[in-house]
Amino acid sequence: MKWLLTKILAVALASLACCPASARTADSIPATPLHWRVGVEFSPAMVPHTNRYLSGDNTAGKATDAAFAGSLRGDFSFNPASRNGRLYPGLYQGVGVDARSFSGNMLGTPVSVYVYQGAPVARLGRRLWLGYEWQFGAAFGWKHRSEITNDAPFGENGAVSTAVTAHMGVALKLNYRLNTRWQLMAGVEAVHFSNGNTSYPNAGVNTVGLSVGAAYSLSPGAADAPAAPVADAEADAGEWFFDITAYGGWRKRGLSLAGEGVMCPGRFGVAGVQVAPMRKFNRWLAAGASLDLQFDESAGLAPYWVEGTWADQVRFRRPPFGKQLSAGLSAHAELTMPIFSINAGLGYDFVCPDGDQRFYQSLALKAFVTSNLYLNAGYRLGRFRDPQNLMLGVGVRL
Repeated sequence: MKWLLTKILAVALASLACCPASARTADSIPATPLHWRVGVEFSPAMVPHTNRYLSGDNTAGKATDAAFAGSLRGDFSFNPASRNGRLYPGLYQGVGVDARSFSGNMLGTPVSVYVYQGAPVARLGRRLWLGYEWQFGAAFGWKHRSEITNDAPFGENGAVSTAVTAHMGVALKLNYRLNTRWQLMAGVEAVHFSNGNTSYPNAGVNTVGLSVGAAYSLSPGAADAPAAPVADAEADAGEWFFDITAYGGWRKRGLSLAGEGVMCPGRFGVAGVQVAPMRKFNRWLAAGASLDLQFDESAGLAPYWVEGTWADQVRFRRPPFGKQLSAGLSAHAELTMPIFSINAGLGYDFVCPDGDQRFYQSLALKAFVTSNLYLNAGYRLGRFRDPQNLMLGVGVRL
């Protein structure tokens, strides 16, 4: 799991690092193409009791009610005179590092490394605006369940079972520019930590709270400029494109055998492909459909159970390939921004392995290395709550 999340983070950071060169080429402007800034943020938050471990059902009898995080951040925005700067005024993206402590001392003090992107939603004045921000990365250093020693009080940790988890956050912030150098931010933030069903238990940890901070511009520029009419019309022209994504991952699987719940030992491989014709409506939004094919090594196992085997010794005969293959159709909406796109999908499997859910959802981050090649980091759920598998791979936009 640690290797997996480190790899995801490295992929996202590599994509971010590629941006300055591509921005200079696309914009072809002699001025500084990127404006850099550094900042700090502080986040006091509550921890919802989404599982019994967090509410105090543990050997120490301690509830986890609150969290506090401090973050160091560095990001860049596009020169307002550039094409991207005119089309996406106020857009920024960067890398952050935070440390988070939890009340009760049952979860440790994980350190997160993440990429983030944000943009204005509404201008409330010349210096004040409301904006959104998302974060994606990895959190390291949890006090987690030890599968070897199972030592209390962390042996029965139902919230976090790995030392490394994914870090996914979203925020809504008020931004106020004091002058050309300084900017203040305040808003609300929600963060989710999960291991992506690569280990069990996987109840996860959530925080919901405030976010306050300040940022200092290392290369202040002119105020945001409106997009030129020609560039605006070109960017918002509707067009079709095709995304073809190949992905893989691994997961845990729990089954009901003879009326008893069993967690299958080990991890199972998953591989899939998505073929998605998408319609671009404007510079920010695209939507379309996708044909989804997926092979899951853990699917359709129940009918092939070797009776009399249980717990860590449970055994299965290998199902035929077709019994572990799913095929579905899904509808997708995508937020399309420079460097990153966020894609959300709702789907239904018309071919489904025995015992699996037909209704599924997906959420993916696409990090563009070039205008046509992207790296995909996503996750698939069933019925909006049942974790299924990671979707880590590459894609091409045609």
